[in-house]
Amino acid sequence: MVVLFVHGMGRTPISATPMLWRLRRHGHSVDVVGYFTGTETFVEIVKRVSLKIQEVAEKGEYVLIGHSLGGVMLRAALQNMPQSVKLPKHLFLLGSPVTPARLAQKSQHELGFQLVSGDCGQLLASPTRLSKINMPEVPTTAIVGTRSFPLTKKYFLDEENDGVVSVNECAHQDIHEVIKVAVVHTFLPSSRKVSRVILDKINSIQSNLLA
Repeated sequence: MVVLFVHGMGRTPISATPMLWRLRRHGHSVDVVGYFTGTETFVEIVKRVSLKIQEVAEKGEYVLIGHSLGGVMLRAALQNMPQSVKLPKHLFLLGSPVTPARLAQKSQHELGFQLVSGDCGQLLASPTRLSKINMPEVPTTAIVGTRSFPLTKKYFLDEENDGVVSVNECAHQDIHEVIKVAVVHTFLPSSRKVSRVILDKINSIQSNLLA
């Protein structure tokens, strides 16, 4: 199976090194898309993600993994994918918001946040822009963290959260499966628990293909 990973805002593909290593060790081919929100717009990055998906789709059956903003980009890319392109067998969203992220909304007018997050940060805070990104018609698993940060806990009150987004912000009626793990947002891509969920799902997909 070919696996394409897109990292979250403020991170790099290196953030998923443990997970990608585990996937390779189990015989899967991995690829990544890197970006920097401080200099690229959301649309510009999504165009590159779309091209990479098309490239990966030509190699055979594949799955997509997106952490946080990376998951939003994957959904946006799939939404406008040419019909001739084979869709992924599965989409994994790791702590990826489908509704406006309250921390982004809180910070959207702060200069530091604007410089680092750019247009992408504004998108994460915008109900209008996020509502235009639909859930793709592919099997989707949302893996969401439940270990909060002390510094941000006050913004979530009693809601389950991973310190950056709440479980509710990552939930959607068209997501087929929501799995909670006791992991903070930053470490979702490197978590052994998350890797195991993904590997088990990929093994199930491959078994069904061979049946």
